[in-house]
Amino acid sequence: MIDVDKWAEIYNTVKKHKLRTALTAFGVFWGIFMLVLLLGAGKGLENGITKEFNVAKNAVFVWSQRTSIPYMGFQAGRYIRMTNEDVEAVRANLPEAAVVAPSNQLWGSFAVTYGTKSSSFTVNGETQDLLFIKPLEVNTGRFLNKIDVKERRKVAVVGPRVLEVLFEKGENPIGKYINIKGNHFKIVGTFKPIGTDEDVVQDAQVIYIPTTTLQQSFNQPNFIGSIALIPQEGIPASVVESKAKLLLSKRHRVAPEDVKAFGSANVEEEFKEIQGLFAGIAGFSWLVSIGTILAGIIGVGNIMLIVVKERTKEIGVRKALGATPFSIISLIMQESIVITGLAGYVGLLAGTGLIAFIDYLMVKFEVQAGFFGNPEVNPGIAIAAVTVLVVAGALAGLIPATKAARVNPVVALKDE
Repeated sequence: MIDVDKWAEIYNTVKKHKLRTALTAFGVFWGIFMLVLLLGAGKGLENGITKEFNVAKNAVFVWSQRTSIPYMGFQAGRYIRMTNEDVEAVRANLPEAAVVAPSNQLWGSFAVTYGTKSSSFTVNGETQDLLFIKPLEVNTGRFLNKIDVKERRKVAVVGPRVLEVLFEKGENPIGKYINIKGNHFKIVGTFKPIGTDEDVVQDAQVIYIPTTTLQQSFNQPNFIGSIALIPQEGIPASVVESKAKLLLSKRHRVAPEDVKAFGSANVEEEFKEIQGLFAGIAGFSWLVSIGTILAGIIGVGNIMLIVVKERTKEIGVRKALGATPFSIISLIMQESIVITGLAGYVGLLAGTGLIAFIDYLMVKFEVQAGFFGNPEVNPGIAIAAVTVLVVAGALAGLIPATKAARVNPVVALKDE
C-alpha cells in the first residue's frame, strides 16, 4: 500500500531545498548521461569498424609463395604453384573446413569492351562458394553456380561500376555479352558489394567468372592463386589455417618449418583483436562514469546527513509518539532513492535520446563518418544502470537513516 504521507514529506523536503537537491542530483545525472553516451559512441565505433570487414569474420586465406629452406633435394627459392588437385585434397582431408573456395585472377593489362565502350576492370575466377566469403548482394539475375564451374561456362557477374561505364543508364545487362581479351562472356547477374571502406569501391569494379573458365580461356591451366576457407561451427579458424598449410606443405614437399612457402591471413584473429579493443573502451567508459556516479551518490549521502541533522527534533517527536526505527530508516532511504533514481532516470533518457537522435541523422542523411557507424545503446546496459541506481540510492541513504533511527527522543527535543 502506498504511504501518501511519506511521499508528501519527501516532496515538501525537496521543494524546500530545490537548489541544493538539484545540484546534488546533477552528479548522478551526469554520471549516467556520460555512461550512456560513451558506451553508445563505443558501440558506434564498433559498428563502423565491423562494417569495414568486407569478408566473413572467421575466414582464412591461404596462398602460395617461394620456399625459404632447402628440402628433399629442392633448393630454397622454389615457387609453389597450387592446383585444382590441391583444392580437392583440402576438401577431402580437412573436415574442419565447412567451405573451401579457390580463387584466381586474370593477369596483365587489358580492357573489357561492350559495343563501342571499353574500360579496365578486375576479372576474378571464383566459385559459387564466394558468397560465403564476401558479403555480396545479388541485385539482378543470379550468381555463379556449380554447373558454371563444372562445364567451364563463359558467364559473368558484374559490379555496379562495370554497369555504370559500359551500359546506358536503365539498360538491362542480363543476357548481354562483354568481351574480355577476345573471349565473349554472357552476363547472368549483377551484384552490389556490402560495406563502406575502400575495398568496397574496388569490389564494385570486379567481374566474376568461373575459376575453371578463367583457367581454360586465359592460359592459366590448372592454376589456383589462393584458397579461402570457412571453419565448421565451433572450430577455431587457426586450426583450419594450420592444418591447411601443413597439408599443402606435404603435397608440395615443403619443409614443415618453412613459414614463407605459404602465406595466410586469419580474419578471425584480427576480429578478436579489435573486439578486445572494444572491450577496453567499454571498460574505460564504465570506469569513468561509475566514478562520476559515485561522486554524485556520496553527495546525496552527505545531503541526507544534513537532512537528518536539520530534522533531528522532528525525528525525536516521531520516536516519542511511537515511530519505529524501521519507519525512520525507510523514510530517509526512500528520499535518497527518489533523488538518485529520478536524477539517474533523467540522465538515462537524455543519453539514449541523444544517441537515438545521432543515429537518426546518420541514417536519414546517409552520413559516412569513417570508422564510426550507427551508435546504439544496449538495453541490458539501461537495465543495469537503473539497477545500480536503485542499489546506490539505498546505500547512500543507509548511513544517514541508521543515524536517524538512533536519535534519542529526549536529546532530540532539547536540540536547538
